[in-house]
Amino acid sequence: MTLLSLLVAILLEQLRPLPWRRMVEEPVEALARLLEDRLNDGQARHGTIAWCIAVLAPAVASVLIYAALFLVQPIAAVVFNVVILYLGMGYRQHSHFFGRIHASLRAQENDRARSLLADWRGGRHDRTPPSEVARLSIEKGLVVGHRQVFALFPMFLLFPGPSGVVLYRMSERFAYLWAEGREPGFTEFGRFARKAFEVIDWLPARITAVAFSIMGDFEDAIYCWRTQAALWHDPVEGVLLSAGAGAIGVRLGNPIHVSGEVVERPELGTGDDADVDFMYSAVGLIRRTLVLFLVVILLVGVAGWAGR
Repeated sequence: MTLLSLLVAILLEQLRPLPWRRMVEEPVEALARLLEDRLNDGQARHGTIAWCIAVLAPAVASVLIYAALFLVQPIAAVVFNVVILYLGMGYRQHSHFFGRIHASLRAQENDRARSLLADWRGGRHDRTPPSEVARLSIEKGLVVGHRQVFALFPMFLLFPGPSGVVLYRMSERFAYLWAEGREPGFTEFGRFARKAFEVIDWLPARITAVAFSIMGDFEDAIYCWRTQAALWHDPVEGVLLSAGAGAIGVRLGNPIHVSGEVVERPELGTGDDADVDFMYSAVGLIRRTLVLFLVVILLVGVAGWAGR
């Protein structure tokens, strides 16, 4: 049933992409504003309470709903899993941006590519050269591939029902919404949300990094992971980007132009500078990684069935 739920959810997400902004992001943002208005007084302990209400409570509720449905009708429980997975993915909204940026760079429509990157990533990129647009798109694509798809697989397998998917998606959203520096007053209030997501994403990120390594240049991916990941400002993203860059043989990171300023960043990966061709290589890596995850889940399911 696990593989069936995943396959159906992925197929639905590809064939009929969910209006993720309207169905997921806006309701979550409304809940975030409600909790901020009621609980945010700048203290870390109130941020912890808000996180438990926003993240832990829905995860526990999903377990109870799944258990009740399974007792009444197991098929209904499978449908519930599919619905939660479908709501939790939202990858197509990001892949559309990536595809349009890639097509614009191919057609040498650099201004359009910069505009699309700004809409997708945020900030102003009017001074960003085409190679840098490609580099930032690859970085965003690798992280999105993990957070919108690959991270959900181990969370779905390790937790009962769809609770792991709910826990991951809600914790990811609130870590972003309550990120330090986004708005005044969130340094302490959002501290627990940020740390909690870092802990929750620790194992999924490393599973994805291993998968990137297997489906790309294994030696370079592991080398870059070991020597470069800790240099990145976000430790989880550092693992994903260093392994992904090494796997496809491209250099990521490095200084970028954002909103009229130069932002210094360490170099990640090895090999050639990023360009539009490497964007296609990144897509290939993500697709191969998806196949690897599905094959592993299938083999685990077959082994479990044969062992009965």
